[in-house]
Amino acid sequence: MMKIFIEIPTWLGDATMATPAIENIVTTYPHAKLTIFGSFIATRLFVHHPNVEKIIIDESKKEGFRYANLYRYAKTAGSFDIALSFRRNFTTQFLLFFLNAKAKYRYRRYTSSEIHQVVRYNDFINHSLDRTTKPSKLKIYTKIKKSANDRPLLGINAGATYGSAKRWYPKEFAACAIRLSQKYDIVLFGSPAEKEMVDDIEEIISANRVKNYQNLAGQTSINELIEKIASLDLFISNDSGPMHLAAAFGVPTVAIFGPTRYTETNQWMNPHAIIMSLDLPCAPCMKRICPLKHHECMKLITANSVIDKIKEEGLF
Repeated sequence: MMKIFIEIPTWLGDATMATPAIENIVTTYPHAKLTIFGSFIATRLFVHHPNVEKIIIDESKKEGFRYANLYRYAKTAGSFDIALSFRRNFTTQFLLFFLNAKAKYRYRRYTSSEIHQVVRYNDFINHSLDRTTKPSKLKIYTKIKKSANDRPLLGINAGATYGSAKRWYPKEFAACAIRLSQKYDIVLFGSPAEKEMVDDIEEIISANRVKNYQNLAGQTSINELIEKIASLDLFISNDSGPMHLAAAFGVPTVAIFGPTRYTETNQWMNPHAIIMSLDLPCAPCMKRICPLKHHECMKLITANSVIDKIKEEGLF
């Protein structure tokens, strides 16, 4: 039986974009048993994957010497026919060096052309395994419990882990929620670190007498987040991990893009995706914080323009 070790990307969105490549690994080796190695958040995507035999959470940074911890992971993980890493830093090289695997492959970019990250990840698998597969849809195995709501659900995701430059403004998210509350019940999402920002949105919509909302910031596990996003009827989000989760389930989504390349990280194969981007001369700068201090790539996108796009799609 083929045993394959896979180090997945650290961030939730990148790990989600790697799922078509991982599905093509399974297509190539249908009976393979997978060991998934990565951050706690990213590994949650694979909890219900039928081919996953073991999940190892990388906590090498937490205590002690990181490289000693990585050495320990490598020596206790087991033996493998193939080891693949979707990361390309030195820690990955170190881990793979000590891992007991017959063949080892580390992610690399094969072209400088502007292509989608899903394609980059799949190219890595094709080059490593000598295949010619094409990436299909994002794939997350989960047990979706459709909400019993009488009204459709709108999700709002104001966070973005990479940095403040990727974040649209709470007052604009709130303005969308207020208008759309006529048709949708509202769910506000956010990590514990984003709770204060989400609370600002809640304060604005509450002051405008909107009552049909839930503030779930800091209250959901990753598995719960997946289930709740999968049950949405409309989603408004920054370029973020939750945006890619929504794409995996074909949720109609308005994705707000400012400093990042939407050609590389937009929702993969979501027929109901709407991209909001101004394509300013200074964008995409790919910076965590606006280097010009004006943040116009996000500031000039208005709630009215988002609502107009939603109307054009017949969603309001």
